[in-house]
Amino acid sequence: MAHDEGIDEAKFQGWRKYYNSYTRTGRLGAASITLGLAGVGILYLILKPKKKEKCLYLS
Repeated sequence: MAHDEGIDEAKFQGWRKYYNSYTRTGRLGAASITLGLAGVGILYLILKPKKKEKCLYLS
């Protein structure tokens, strides 16, 4: 995964400029999105409301 000097970063436009596997900027963008989504998923599982159980003795 070394930086390839033969790749011209100017040919990437739009979202491909920030999310690709050829340039350092692109790899950083892809890694940050992956880690961010994993973090959001973990936070959701930790912070979601707990289910209330019905008390069978009071029914």
